[in-house]
Amino acid sequence: MLEVSGVHYFYGQARALSDVSLNLDRGEVVSLLGMNGAGKTTLLNILSGVLKPTRGQVLLDGNPAPKGPVALVRAGVVQVPEGRQVFAPLTVRENLEMGAYIRLKAGEKAAVARDLERMLALFPILGTRIGGRAGDLSGGEQQMLAMARGLMAAPRYLLLDEPSLGLSPKVAAEIFRVIRDLPATGCGVLLVEQNALGALSVSKRGFILTTGSIRFSGDPADILRDAQLREAFLGQACQPDLSRDGQTDAQAGQA
Repeated sequence: MLEVSGVHYFYGQARALSDVSLNLDRGEVVSLLGMNGAGKTTLLNILSGVLKPTRGQVLLDGNPAPKGPVALVRAGVVQVPEGRQVFAPLTVRENLEMGAYIRLKAGEKAAVARDLERMLALFPILGTRIGGRAGDLSGGEQQMLAMARGLMAAPRYLLLDEPSLGLSPKVAAEIFRVIRDLPATGCGVLLVEQNALGALSVSKRGFILTTGSIRFSGDPADILRDAQLREAFLGQACQPDLSRDGQTDAQAGQA
């Protein structure tokens, strides 16, 4: 289990997180929802070792988590940041291999080769672009590459920051399909998303973060049943249909 317990964080004198606790098990998707500035990315950066909490702790399997991003990647905690951040001058293949850099240094060449083929099966479009520059890919293709690069590290826990941001409904639905299927591989996913409907449709549990504090945690259906939560975080007063992976009926029509 990956968890934060009683975490506070300050940027100078400004409080970004206040007494935040949440947990993520392997084999589940958990959504972290909230408005811009609520502290979602700050929390992901603490979990991935980019930031150190002012107070509180990060635990991995019941013990204090390793310190720093490299140690956490080795321990199986990997973040895919907002904005894709692919290595634009490198090829698609080289980006995927960079995701497995620590594994390659550890001598896992054969396992990495198998995982690269698995990524190309998961995102077939990358196979057709394998020798091309990552910077020449479309936005949706770059997001697929960023996710595949993260998965090349063989994470036990994958932290995703706004993976559907700026994507067409059709491509976003494909991203959510991949996220939905990851728990079957034993990977836990903490999903930060502005597309609350898409996130809830693939999640087992949800947390809502407001001005640095957890306001709600529970089953996605509970969020959809609460009129105030729907109005505040989904932007509508009626319960939407989540029958499709990551899509409302209206989005499906656009796709």
